[in-house]
Amino acid sequence: MLRQFILAAALMVAVPALSEEAHELQTLQQLQQGLSQSIQELQQAKGELKAVTEYHIKQQTQALRDELKSLMDEDNASTAQLLPLIDQQQKQLQAFDRYFDKELAAIAQQLGQGNDAKLMLAISRRGLEKDAIFRDQLELLQWEQSLGADTSKSREQLKQQLLTRAQRLQSLISYNQQQITQQNNEISVAGADASNEQKAALAQLKERLNNNSDGLRSDIAMLDELDADTAELKQTLFSVSGNITQDVLNVGFISNLFQHWLETAESKLIDGGPGIAFKLLIFLLILFCAHLLARLAERLVRKAVGTSKLNFSMLLQDFFTGLSGKVVMTLGLLIALSQLGFELGPLLAGFGIAGVIIGFALQDTLSNFASGMMILIYRPFDVGDLIVAAGVTGRVSHMSLVSTTIKTLDNQRLIVPNNKIWGDTINNITAEQYRRIDMTFGISYSDDIEQAENVLKQIVKNHPKVLTFPESNVRLHLLNESSVDFIVRPWVAPDDYWEVYWDITRAVKMRFDQEGISIPFPQRDVHFYRG
Repeated sequence: MLRQFILAAALMVAVPALSEEAHELQTLQQLQQGLSQSIQELQQAKGELKAVTEYHIKQQTQALRDELKSLMDEDNASTAQLLPLIDQQQKQLQAFDRYFDKELAAIAQQLGQGNDAKLMLAISRRGLEKDAIFRDQLELLQWEQSLGADTSKSREQLKQQLLTRAQRLQSLISYNQQQITQQNNEISVAGADASNEQKAALAQLKERLNNNSDGLRSDIAMLDELDADTAELKQTLFSVSGNITQDVLNVGFISNLFQHWLETAESKLIDGGPGIAFKLLIFLLILFCAHLLARLAERLVRKAVGTSKLNFSMLLQDFFTGLSGKVVMTLGLLIALSQLGFELGPLLAGFGIAGVIIGFALQDTLSNFASGMMILIYRPFDVGDLIVAAGVTGRVSHMSLVSTTIKTLDNQRLIVPNNKIWGDTINNITAEQYRRIDMTFGISYSDDIEQAENVLKQIVKNHPKVLTFPESNVRLHLLNESSVDFIVRPWVAPDDYWEVYWDITRAVKMRFDQEGISIPFPQRDVHFYRG
């Protein structure tokens, strides 16, 4: 305090009339005096008054640094006047930093009393405030260096402080990641029964991880300015965030990261190379054997379901055959992974949890799956059947548990979701052994009915693809407005439907022309009467 008054007195003697620069220096001195007084008051403050005083100190520090910066930006800045002021603020920041160290130590002493989660969160928040002080100190050192002062010792001290904090943050980040993973697993196992306390604990862990990551990111930026090696620290930060920032694109960081990976891989290969090679060989051998067994299982299952008295459909046979191979291959893969050291218990539990999550996300797909199972069980159609379903007409070429592939009569391939097929009317045209063709032919009122009927019966009887049983039906059906209509209803195999339809239609027209039987078209006679 005495030094400040002496400096102020010296400045006033040297400059009788206060210039603008002298006024700024006087403002700086007043701000520094106020800041020193606030720091002293902070040592005695308690409760909410402590938070208010801290906030006031931050405002005073920012105002003081703004004033210093404005003087630093001036072309005629006086080194002799600015250096003492910058040095004074450095000491004030150091005092503020020591205060935070005491606060952190006081919080740490409370650990172990059953409230560690909240205390660790408070420590992480306080740590961010210390990082802000470090940034201010580094900026002041840069100002001093630009004024020609020797800051090598101070920069080295600050570098060591930052390295110590960064290494501690590394450990905290790794620990928080492990805790978050463990907490996530507990909540996943609990499912809907997860308590609010578990969710709150997870939220606190994530905030701690974010705070520690932000602190490490800030420390890395300052250490880079102090020419420190931060490659390992950046690897830790990259493992947490995975963000591709300019640090990741830095050539030095990338080279150090790959070098670290190569060294780790090299050491593992040297120490356990033969064992790893043997395990890989066993892994590949088990997969090969599982593949062979899967093919064998498919053949055996196909033969079993093909000769079964239950008369499985082709779709169901394909389903059981494919399922058997996949089950054997999956078991082989799990056994092979166990040989590489993977714990199957957590892996299967993870698959179960993932299955629940995927099930909620793919509800429509599960609906198709359920519909596919119903189609396989009730067998409304089979491979090769001609069906009309979901507004589509065609032959079934393939079916999976989620969709059915249908080839239309004009050779288009349509993939229809199973829930659309099962939820609509299914018309299986080829399910029965024979199918009736319904045809109608009209003759004129002046034609011989018996002659026309005999001609129609001969045409139907002489066609080689018309079935003798059930018996075809030719009858006089309707006395229409312009014609006498006969119905012609032959029975044919489903695949012969259209061929017979077209053949009989053509034959009827030709025979009617030969026999002099007319096929009338709609007409109307109009008569005029004179009154």
